[in-house]
Amino acid sequence: MTLAPDVPTSKPSHGLLNDLARVLRAHLPRPRRGGSAVEPPTTEDAVLRALCHDMRSPLASLEAVLSSLDRIPDGGRELLDLARAQTAHLSSMLRTADATAGAPPRAGTRLLRDVLQAAVASAGLPRAQLTVEMADGADEVGVADARVGRILTNLLENAHRHGGGRTVLLRVGRRRGWVDLSLTQAGVPTGRVVGHLSQAEPPLDLTGLGLWSVRRQTRELGGRIVWAGSSTAFTLTIQLPDR
Repeated sequence: MTLAPDVPTSKPSHGLLNDLARVLRAHLPRPRRGGSAVEPPTTEDAVLRALCHDMRSPLASLEAVLSSLDRIPDGGRELLDLARAQTAHLSSMLRTADATAGAPPRAGTRLLRDVLQAAVASAGLPRAQLTVEMADGADEVGVADARVGRILTNLLENAHRHGGGRTVLLRVGRRRGWVDLSLTQAGVPTGRVVGHLSQAEPPLDLTGLGLWSVRRQTRELGGRIVWAGSSTAFTLTIQLPDR
C-alpha cells in the first residue's frame, strides 16, 4: 500500500532572495496598459506577504526587548520570557509557511512511521503532549508523496500553536484502499476550524493558512476531510486513498 507517488512540482523553488524580490516587485507601482486590471497575486506571493506582515510586530517587540536587556537589570526575567514567547511565535509561523509552501519532493518511498516522526519533529509539538495510536500494519504503509508529510506537519503545528498546551491524540487507521489520519484535541473552536477548512482561496494573512493548506493538499491527493465535534473534543480526519 502506497500513499501517492511524488510528482514534480509545477513551479521550482528559486530561493528566499528571489521570493522576497518577487514580493517587493508586487508592491511597486505598475503601469497600466489600456486600463487593464492589476494581475492578482499568486499563492506564493500571498503566503510571503502574509508572513512578512505577521512577522513585523513580533520582530519589533524582540528588537525592543533585546536592546533593553543590558540597560534594565531588574525585571530581566520578565523581558527574557517575552523574548522567548515572541521567538516561539516566529518559529511557529515559519513552520506553518514552510509546511504550506512545501519542500522539494523526495525520491522513493518512505514508511508512514518515518514520515510521522519527521512531521512531529518539524511541528515543534512536545512529545509529552502527543499520543499516537497505530492500527496494525499502518506504520508499514509506504508514502511516496511529500504532501502526506506536509499534511501531518500542518495538523500537528496547528494543534501546537492554537491548542494551549492541551494533549493531542493522533490515530492512524488502515482499511481497504484507504489510510485515515485522525487528530483529536479538546477545546478546539469547531466553527472556526471548519470555516478555515472551507476556504477555497488562501487567506491574505496567516490566519487559517495551515488548515487551508491541508484542504488543498488533501484534495490534490484525491482524499477527503471529515470532522466530528462535541463538548469535550474535536476530531479532524484526513482520509487518503491508496495510489
